[in-house]
Amino acid sequence: MSESPRRPRRPTGRQAAPVLPGLAARRAAADAFDAVFVNGRPLEEALDRLSRDLDERDRGLARMIAATTLRRLGSLRALLAAFLEKPLPEKARRGETLLLIGAAQVLFMDVPDHAAVATSVELAGEQPSTAGFKGLINAVLRRIAREGRAKLEADAVYDQPEWLIRGWTSAYGAEAAKAIARTLAREAPLDLTIKDDPQPWLERLGGELLPTGSVRLIEAGNVTALPGFDEGAWWVQDAAAAIPARLIHAGPGMRVADLCAAPGGKTAQLAASGAQVTALDRSAVRLRRLKQNLERLRLEAEIVEADAASWQVGIENGGPFDAVLIDAPCSATGTIRRHPDVAWSKAPADIASLGALQARILRNAADLVRPGGVLVYSTCSLEPEEGERQIEALLAARDDYERVPVLPGENGVAADWINAAGEIRTLPTHLPHEDPRRGGLDGFFAARLRRRGAPDAS
Repeated sequence: MSESPRRPRRPTGRQAAPVLPGLAARRAAADAFDAVFVNGRPLEEALDRLSRDLDERDRGLARMIAATTLRRLGSLRALLAAFLEKPLPEKARRGETLLLIGAAQVLFMDVPDHAAVATSVELAGEQPSTAGFKGLINAVLRRIAREGRAKLEADAVYDQPEWLIRGWTSAYGAEAAKAIARTLAREAPLDLTIKDDPQPWLERLGGELLPTGSVRLIEAGNVTALPGFDEGAWWVQDAAAAIPARLIHAGPGMRVADLCAAPGGKTAQLAASGAQVTALDRSAVRLRRLKQNLERLRLEAEIVEADAASWQVGIENGGPFDAVLIDAPCSATGTIRRHPDVAWSKAPADIASLGALQARILRNAADLVRPGGVLVYSTCSLEPEEGERQIEALLAARDDYERVPVLPGENGVAADWINAAGEIRTLPTHLPHEDPRRGGLDGFFAARLRRRGAPDAS
């Protein structure tokens, strides 16, 4: 028996509303923002998961909206508090998120006001908890479009949490803390480390050669589509992050251990110098990424999955080493320009717990260096507890180590990046430029130590 043809459905008289352009990108941005605050996930991890079904343009838009909202969160929250008679109820917390991402687009992004407002209102209608607030969200965002910029200019508000500002004020002074906060509110440029000679790549990439040897780009777009990516000519690495490995002055035949090595930027620097590199990390997932990066760059290193706080090494597996580099796990407050979620996902207790871990790694690493060898310790943190104080504690406990001060001009390091002890302390305000988009560095600490004694003649 043959199947009878289906009858066409009768029109119901109701047509589905057209989907607003960019709605999916805004939804992913709102979801990613919530993932950072509710679940404590890193922004990039959340975006990777939430934007898989988006095209490249919408993925970029989602990331820009979420990152801008986090980067300017202090100002945005103060503005909402001024424009709302009372906060939204906890059950409608999603409504605050939609107000925040809408306001971020209106005030800080090159997005038409009507698109920012309409998409936030539309997203509010998707959930029962916020559907009743569509009118309020529409009215507040329209008012922000009219009055928000003037209000921001009148009320200077920090975009980072108060506890961070207090710490930076204590460490660097009130004016420096204000300048750091202002700089962290801007997106960072893209820095590249070139595997060989950077000069031929300046014109091809449209970049600027920094004094430290990094190449800086302003508008990079899709990184994987840039010249030289497929052939492994360079890798992404902030100019400050590229300094610690250069302090070793590694060369052919030198045995170097890179602890906490993933994702591998510093390992690549050392391997490119011709050194025999052992790259160690406790995360198998991160080591897979390191391995993939080295394969793209056509570089080699011995890869070890182990805990840097307890790994022991002997002659049979490459040690003791001529040099050990530690890029220790840290709060990453120096990278807030690139990772604005860091400011809101960390707390004072994290600084203390990370400091204890850093101390264990540093003590263990000190035993991996041969007499006469070099130990370089670094963190991408602005907190002295994770930098200067770690070195002070090690030197107080170990009389077989001494500082090897960094000199002005060494590897392009400016004099004002060096503290009184000869250690590197870069701030986001360093490397200024008349075009703010071209200036700044990640906040980094690096110290170079030498283990006293002559190398074993054997």
